[in-house]
Amino acid sequence: MQPDKLVYMANQIATFFKSQPGDDGAERIAAHLRDFWDPSMRAHLCELAKQDDQVLDENVRKAVALLN
Repeated sequence: MQPDKLVYMANQIATFFKSQPGDDGAERIAAHLRDFWDPSMRAHLCELAKQDDQVLDENVRKAVALLN
């Protein structure tokens, strides 16, 4: 999958969880990624976060850290 698409999708997930009550957005994003993204997509997102995490929402960056 294209890197831009992964970033877009991850940031969309973060936007959704921002609208939900609670302050556990990063944990919920990580759970969503574990449940619905295949391992290669998660690995690619983790690599992208290492290269340039500024394109990722803050909670996505936190979620990526929880995936490792």
